[in-house]
Amino acid sequence: MGRPVRAQKRGKGSPTYRTPPRKFMPVLAYRGTDGMVVDIIKDPARNSPLAEIRYADSGRGYVVAIEGMKVGDTLSSRIKMLQELAEGSQISCVETWPNSGPKLCRAPGSFATLVSKTASHGIVQLPSKKTIKLSLGCKASIGIPAGEGRGEKPFLKAGSKYHLMCARNKLYPRTSGVAMNAVDHPYGGSGTGKKRPPVSRHAPPGAKVGAISPRRTGKSKK
Repeated sequence: MGRPVRAQKRGKGSPTYRTPPRKFMPVLAYRGTDGMVVDIIKDPARNSPLAEIRYADSGRGYVVAIEGMKVGDTLSSRIKMLQELAEGSQISCVETWPNSGPKLCRAPGSFATLVSKTASHGIVQLPSKKTIKLSLGCKASIGIPAGEGRGEKPFLKAGSKYHLMCARNKLYPRTSGVAMNAVDHPYGGSGTGKKRPPVSRHAPPGAKVGAISPRRTGKSKK
């Protein structure tokens, strides 16, 4: 019957692939009322720092902190709808539809550009240079998410990287198949580097490793 592949193990939900429970699991959302930044905090599951917001109704929420944001700033000067922004503005934490919450460009240093606007929609260029059409009622943060340059800081210890990946539900470390034993992976065993023979298109999912129903095999004679 073959062995369950990594995607199947993840779907099963064993502790290896499950996000550990945390008391602090903030939900990023934009509210209709204005608020003030009361603190800048760190979320272990994100590279960008978060800004803790106290709203006019005494409620509290969290948004991704923008470069230059400090305690005492108001959201009205940082978060606006697309119809209120000028063409060419650098924006981040963009909603995909009104009141959906920030969805796009939340990573440190990433930003989108408002290219143009029509009567009902705005054309936004993403960091990948792809353009999308969004409603002018979508909100976005003006500026770039803070924390740029995080990737330049080394982890120094393997344990630090391990705990970071566990907090984000990522399997770490990733071991190559040829480094495993024969019972753990089709590529494992003493034949290190050898490929598995082609498998049928109708093979069970656990056996679909390597060349799956190729049209031809072997080195090209051209």
